[in-house]
This record gives sequence, structure tokens and C-alpha cells, in this order.
Amino acid sequence: MEQFTGKVWVLGDDIDTDIIIPTEYLALPTVEDMKQYGFSPLRPELAAQIEEGDIIVAGKNFGCGSSREQAPEIIKALKVKCVIAKSYARIFFRNSINNGLLLIENSEIQDVVKEGDEITVKTGEAIVFNGKSYPIASLSENLMDIINAGGLVKAMQKRNGII
Repeated sequence: MEQFTGKVWVLGDDIDTDIIIPTEYLALPTVEDMKQYGFSPLRPELAAQIEEGDIIVAGKNFGCGSSREQAPEIIKALKVKCVIAKSYARIFFRNSINNGLLLIENSEIQDVVKEGDEITVKTGEAIVFNGKSYPIASLSENLMDIINAGGLVKAMQKRNGII
């Protein structure tokens, strides 16, 4: 079990991939070039304010919309430690795992935290806020191996002795 603490950024329901990274920025050469535009339709200043290790807390249906792989890549490039949401769009969930971004489902925490609060995540166990524990499900060992390796490609390279 890994444990970490981070500052919370609160987003709402139905944060789609066009909000995470608008279409017009997909033509930029790299994810590093794109990341400054993350969440810009919703909050143009947000990408510049996020710091390494911060946590996004959102509502239901996070990552809905297109299947663009750049959406989780942008969040990871912003050095967000994890996203906690009430629910995720299925393809976004898998794209996130494949890119090494930790996603956690929890139906309560969004309703009790406010932006700037700090929460502690005990992976596979609970989210701790203000002395109260909010249970979370654990991801399977193979999915955690992918996340811990930094993504599917790196996990397969490691498994096959390439790195």
C-alpha cells in the first residue's frame, strides 16, 4: 500500500476530454507543449496552478467524450498524483491506467472537501480527510503494476526484461 497526501482541486460532473485538453491544442508537437492548456475551457488558470502531487477530486462521469489518449497524458504531465471521482467514462479509465495515471472511485469525498484542502490517500484502502476515513476499492495487482511502472508500455518492457 502506498500512502500520499496532496492538495485538492475540485471539479464537477461530466468533465469531458474536450475540457481536459481542447481539440485545437492536439496539433501541438508534444504533451509537454499541450499541458498548459489543460482544463482551459473550464478554468484557464488551472493548469498553471496545479503543483506536483496535487489531487483532482471530481463528480460523476469524469473523462467522458472522445477516446483521446492525450486527456490522461495531460493530467499526468501536470504531475497530478491521482484523480478521485464518483465515476469515470470507461475508455478514459482504461486510457488512464495504460498511461500510468491512478484513478480512484469514491462517491463521498467530493461532497465534503473544498478546493485547497489536503487529503491523504492510502491506495487500496481509504481516503482520509479531517480524521474521517472514506473506504476505497483496491485495483487489481496487474493494474497497479501498470500504474507503478508508469504505464502499459513500461510495464511490458519491465516484464520482458527490456528495461
